[in-house]
Amino acid sequence: MGRPPATRQLPLAFGHDSGLSRDDLIVSDSLNAAVAVMDRWPDWQSPVVILAGPTGSGKSHLAAIWVQRAGASTITAGDPGNLAIAAAAQAPVLLEDADRAGFDDDTLFHLINAVREHGQTLLMTARSFPAAWSVALPDLASRLKAATVVEIGEPDEDLLAQVMLKLFADRQVAVDDRIIAWLVARMERSLEAAHHIVDRLDRLALARGVKISRALAAEVLAEIDNGTDTQLS
Repeated sequence: MGRPPATRQLPLAFGHDSGLSRDDLIVSDSLNAAVAVMDRWPDWQSPVVILAGPTGSGKSHLAAIWVQRAGASTITAGDPGNLAIAAAAQAPVLLEDADRAGFDDDTLFHLINAVREHGQTLLMTARSFPAAWSVALPDLASRLKAATVVEIGEPDEDLLAQVMLKLFADRQVAVDDRIIAWLVARMERSLEAAHHIVDRLDRLALARGVKISRALAAEVLAEIDNGTDTQLS
């Protein structure tokens, strides 16, 4: 399998000294809308942007890049509400998993108000659209309706293949394109899974002193499918 033609590029955050410049990773259609919104910062149509997509779709990677670019701080539901609100009044902020581990309605409402009143920006990630969140406060529901919501779909096969090639290259490991294609056709379609499979294959090949082969790839996928996948020390 050859590489697809070059297109617009954006970095995603991976380990093993992956670069963070715009030329490091190619993105596909599943990320284009989100990339476009991140590129427009700080000139967002709404001060609040929500990236919605399934686990492993890349939203956390994009959020991490935005944090670096915007000089933003990350707030969590474990933070005292008054401190999170104060942070949002002073600089851009990121709230991950807002639909699962976010603040209560009142705190999130005041958080969004602080962002709007002080000319700051708030990026939230979530698995679902705000309309599906358990929001009981009408004023908060109204604020969320005014936010810019960007859907991130599951990564397509081209993106997964390119991500895996890049991850192997970061480890200075050469893998046959046909093995990558074989893996992509059978693995869970997520960037998280790609990262895990590359790591497991690299560590297993090093431990056994062998090259990464289709047989080794099949062994790793079988371990994952059977729930017997373990990390080497």
